[in-house]
Formats: sequence, structure tokens, C-alpha cells
Amino acid sequence: MADINEISHFKRPTAIDLFCGAGGLSLGFEQAGFDVISAVEIDAVHAAVHQFNFPKCNTICEDITKLSGQDICSNIDVDVLFGGPPCQGFSLIGKRDMDDPRNSLVSQFFRIVKELKPKYFVMENVHGLTIGEAKKYLDSVIEDIELFDYKVVKPYKVLNAKDYGVPQSRQRLFLYGYRIDQTEPQYPIEQREKPTVNDAIGDLPNIDDFSGLLESDKLIFPVIPLSEYSKLLHGSTPDLFDFSYQRKWQNNILTGCLRTQHTAKSIDRFKATVEGEVEPISRFLKLNPLGVCNTLRAGTDKSRGAYTSPRPIHPRDNRCISVREAQRLHSYPDWFRMHSTKWHGFREVGNSVPPFLARAVATQIITALGVFSTKPEIIIELGDEQLLYLNMTSAQAHFNMKDQMEITWGQAINE
Repeated sequence: MADINEISHFKRPTAIDLFCGAGGLSLGFEQAGFDVISAVEIDAVHAAVHQFNFPKCNTICEDITKLSGQDICSNIDVDVLFGGPPCQGFSLIGKRDMDDPRNSLVSQFFRIVKELKPKYFVMENVHGLTIGEAKKYLDSVIEDIELFDYKVVKPYKVLNAKDYGVPQSRQRLFLYGYRIDQTEPQYPIEQREKPTVNDAIGDLPNIDDFSGLLESDKLIFPVIPLSEYSKLLHGSTPDLFDFSYQRKWQNNILTGCLRTQHTAKSIDRFKATVEGEVEPISRFLKLNPLGVCNTLRAGTDKSRGAYTSPRPIHPRDNRCISVREAQRLHSYPDWFRMHSTKWHGFREVGNSVPPFLARAVATQIITALGVFSTKPEIIIELGDEQLLYLNMTSAQAHFNMKDQMEITWGQAINE
């Protein structure tokens, strides 16, 4: 396969992803028409997954506080730098802690902006950052960056994924910034398409019917998409607004399907729960097939106890949803793969921005740049599948990380 940099008949604008995780923002910006040339992620397991799905991107596994702008990208006029710095201290879920050291990663994001001087930047974060003392902190950060030849689009906005073609209610802050020599971007308008939970996962099989999925996350199953939404994610219908590179994949193999073994009592409780209501003991929400999913959350990493967030109950089958079903509810295409385990896989979904929402945000930057997006003809081979099966130790070894210690500041919990 040809390398992205070998394109000769047109030039795509360049982008950099900080705190990339598995790559929800990366994919959305690529779908809008950008080439994501570099991405930074401290968690080696997530960085390996990003490398698998974006094999032509320079995925850097490192603590961003140890990197300079030139370490990330040198001698290139970057069109847009984007990312979601972890800010759990600003979350509306649990204790809000303004002194949480992870909050300083917002400053690291803007440090890289100052060093690389991209034409545009987009910062994504929890909507708790717009409230109370957190808002004062955000406003002070904005005042600082505007001293360095940048302007921020005001008023900044919190967007909900369900308004941008995603069957999930998920509110996130998006902060647009632009160099003073560039055109001011606009926030995206709400879309008319409102897919439902059933549109997203109604065509997928009941994984409890396949004993092999107790050990493997892969299933040979010829998916026949039933809705327009699932047809787009499966690739059965051309997505006219997707300008990403086509991936080579086997569309008769369904991934992310590792089963959870529920007790008989749990199954009975799930069955008795009314769609759209919370099961009283587990506190899991049973999805309404005609509605949208609640916010899919990540849980915590090992440094904070490895707690798993509540996972919704399937509206038809008496079990929690699978990683693949979570990906569908998050607008990930079927070729996109998360880590093979449920714990890492759900963390990667819950930590990420839904690609359709990211695409809507990124399209506004493309518009401001005055670029006409074109679908590349190049087909990309996905990375080595073993990248999806690495544990933390082997993933750190893969990236030759000098410090083999556990992650200390963790990932953002997107509540």
C-alpha cells in the first residue's frame, strides 16, 4: 500500500492529536479531511490500539510533560492541533478537586500550542470545566493564550453527541481557537438525523449464543445492517461526508464481542427491568431501543483502583452490552478495533470522543481553512493485530518506554 505522504494529486491539511487514547478525535478529524500526522498518548495499551488503527500516523507513547513541540512535529506548518487533556478534577461526577494534578494537563496542551503555533486548535473537555471555580480557571487559560496571537471563539459551547448523529447523550465542551491571521471558525449546527439504540445495535447477534466468545473477542458473522446508521458504520452504504482513508478489513468478522458471564439472578433481574429504567441492584440502565444511550463512561485505570463504570443492559438480550455494541453506540465504524479485553476496550470507548461528533467539529475547521475535502483513493492496511492483545508491560516494551511505572495521572473519565 502507498504511504499517505506519497499523495501527489492533492494535499490534505495536517493535524496533531494530543492525549489521543484509542483515537475518536483522530478518526473524526480524518473523516473531515485531515491527515493526522502525529498523536501523543501516555497509556501504552491505548497507544498501541491507536497505532493499530492509524498505522500511518506517528503515535508517540510518552508523558507530554517530557515532550517539546519539536519532539511531536518538526518543520511542518500544522493546520490544527486538537486534544482532550484529562481533567478529572473538573468532572461533575464525584468529588471535584481543583488541585487535582491532572488538571495541569490543560496548561500542557496550550504549551504545545504556543510552541508549534498551529493555525487552529480545538480543546475538548468535560462540561464541568464551564462551571464555578473551574470556569474561572478556564477563562484565565483563555486570557493567557490570547496573549500569544490567538483568539478563542466566544461564547464557547458544550455540544451533545446526540445532536450530531450519535445515538448517545454525551455533553462535552469544545473550545475553538485560531491564529489571528486565520478565519474564525463557527460551531456546528445540530443535525436532523437522530439514530436510536436499535438503529445502532439491532442488527448485531446475541453474543451469549456463541460459546467461543467466552475466550475470544472475534466472531465470524455476516452482519446485514438494517438501519441507515448501521449501514454507514459497516460500510454497506457510502458515507458521502466521510473523507477518511479506506481501511482493508474482513467485513464478515465481528470484533469486540467478548462475553460477560452473568449469574442466573442477574439475568433474571435484567429481564425484569423495564426498558429505559435502572435495574435497582446493579444500578445499570436498561437501554430503550427507541431512545438514545446514556453517556458511556470509562471507569478508572489501575493507578486509581481499576473500577469499572456501569455498563448498560442490552434492550433485547438479558446482559450488558459488548465492546462492539458500545462502539456502535459511539459511532465507531465496524473496521475500528479496541483492545481485546473488555476492561481496556470499554475504557477506550468511554474515554473517547464519538467520531461523528468529532467530525462535525473538525468540519468547521476545514471550512474555515477554505479546503475542499476529497476522499483519498489509497487503501490502508491496519496494523499488527498483536497490538490489540498487549498488556501494560508488553505495550510499554513495544514503545521502548524508559519508565515502566504505572500510569500516574490516568485518563479522563468522560462523565
